[in-house]
Formats: sequence, C-alpha cells, structure tokens
Amino acid sequence: MSFQQALGATAAEIDTLLDQLLPPDAFPAPRVTAAMRYAALGQGKRLRPFLVVESAALFAVPRQQALRTGAALECVHCYSLVHDDLPAMDDDDLRRGKPTAHKAFDEATAILAGDALLTYAFDILSGPETHPDPGVRLKLVASLAKAAGVAGMVGGQALDIEAETRTGAGLSDIVLIQSLKTGALFRHACEAGAILGGADPAPLLRYAEKIGLAFQIADDILDVESTPDALGKATQKDKGMGKATFVDLLGMTEAKARAAALVDEATASLAVYGDRAAVLNEAARFIVERRK
Repeated sequence: MSFQQALGATAAEIDTLLDQLLPPDAFPAPRVTAAMRYAALGQGKRLRPFLVVESAALFAVPRQQALRTGAALECVHCYSLVHDDLPAMDDDDLRRGKPTAHKAFDEATAILAGDALLTYAFDILSGPETHPDPGVRLKLVASLAKAAGVAGMVGGQALDIEAETRTGAGLSDIVLIQSLKTGALFRHACEAGAILGGADPAPLLRYAEKIGLAFQIADDILDVESTPDALGKATQKDKGMGKATFVDLLGMTEAKARAAALVDEATASLAVYGDRAAVLNEAARFIVERRK
C-alpha cells in the first residue's frame, strides 16, 4: 500500500471511529454534541492519528488499539483548532474549508465543545478497549496530558500569543514556540505507538521532533505561497499580527532547505527499523511537500 493509500485508509477508519464515539444522541447536551461532531468529523488529513497507527505497526500492535489511541489524539487536536480559532485567540472565520465552530454555532458553544473534546480524549484512552493493561493506558494518558498541557501545546500557544506584543523574536524563540505548540502532539503520536508496543520510544521521538519542526516550516511556506481557497483557512495571519515566521527569519530559499534537511534527519532516525519504517519515511516527505 502506498503512503497516500495508507493515509486515506487510516483517515477513513478514524472518521468512522469518531462517528461511533460521538453519536449525536448519546450525551445530554445536544447542541454541544453537535458542535463536537462538527469540529471532529469530516475533513482533515488525520496525520496525527496516522502517525500513531504507523508507529504502533512497527511493533505489531493490534490496529484497533492504535486507532482508538489515534482517535483520542485527534479529539485533542480538534479541540485545539476550535479554541485557536476563537476571537480571543487567532479570530478565524474559516477552518478546513468551512465556517469555524464559533461561527457555525456560537462562541460559548464552541468553547464548551472544545473543552468536551479535550476531556473526552482521556475517557477514550482510559477504556479497556484501548489496551487491556491499565499500566499502558496510564502511560498513554500521562503522555497526552503532558503534550496537550502547559508543558506542551498550551504553553506553546501562550508563548505564541505573547509574541504578538513584543518585537525582536529570533530563530530560537520561534523554534521553542513551535516545538510546543505544534511539535508536542507529533511527539505524543509517535511515543504512543511505542507505549502500545512496549518498546523504546527514543528513535520515534527523534523522528517526531524533526517532522514537527518541518511541519511548521512547511506551514509558514504555504502561508506565503498558497491561498485561502487552497488551504481551507486564512493565510498570512501571522504577518498581519506582526509575528515572526520561519520564512521571515530564514528567507524562502533557506526555509525550504531547512525543511528538506529536517526530513533527511527524521528518516535517518528510523534507520533502526529498516524497511518497516518505509511509510513513516514517506510521511516525513509528505509533510514538506503537501499543498495544504
């Protein structure tokens, strides 16, 4: 199976699973449930769950366990997008080619839907269907909590907001922000596969560190070279807010070269797995070559 076929297959399985995990009539607050489904179902590459599934496959983990773990991670990712789009954050009207959650519903409902998606992720991970060993489930919960919280994504978002009101941010500042805001969930995705497989996560964490940074550089490049219609979201928002990007600091040519070098470093990290890592190697290349 090619990388694109594997990515598409996993995305379809994650969509089916999320639809099952978020039935429209299962919870007592139907409007919030509808907003959760609106934010979580349908469009999206499902790249983070894909990394969970493919990392777990290196260790012959049952696919359903990896899919549930990936679905939990996708709930956290979708929550982050809902909150990131809010007026108090990036104030966006478009996400994945459709109105953002606070535009489709209202601001309060969007906040609550994001909160619910975040907490539901840990409900999913804690269930015995995710893994029969409670010790493994606890490690998954701890890993995702760290990645999503103040030591990870939330901390990165806070630093990113602060960057809007100060000047002189250097490359090291931007790398730190993005290693938390974007990279933390990539690291969890790859670490989760190793946790499920009872394996050493070190090679996968090195891989995740490189692709997380490459992903953000590619995002900054697309923000300049693409259009809202192609991306499904607004472009050049950071420039309008006065925040530095990798393109600003490195220039377009050097930014593209840096992203390509990170891909090479990422694939080298997986050499220990040999041909079993072929799809993950293709994923690294996709990250910098994608058009949205």
